[in-house]
Amino acid sequence: MLTRIVRMHFTEAGVDEFLAIFDRHKEAIRNFPGCHSLQLLRDADDENCYCTLSTWQDEQSLENYRKSELFGQVWGRVKTLFSERTQAFSLKKFIEM
Repeated sequence: MLTRIVRMHFTEAGVDEFLAIFDRHKEAIRNFPGCHSLQLLRDADDENCYCTLSTWQDEQSLENYRKSELFGQVWGRVKTLFSERTQAFSLKKFIEM
């Protein structure tokens, strides 16, 4: 299992468009082969900063998504709305609690 966190800072004008894009594509992303979950979180202190938190079967599933037409449609538009460089992290469970 792979957890992917993407932290995105948007221009004030870009937030509404991002939310519309996310809403339009969230089910297709959640149903992409290998995706187990997708959440959208807003920063508690910055209303223009959002994170996606997704879980994937494995690294190859995430890579297949990143090479897909769906990703191209979504990311191609979303990346034009940023006010800062995006941060992305992939994490694997280290210790079972």
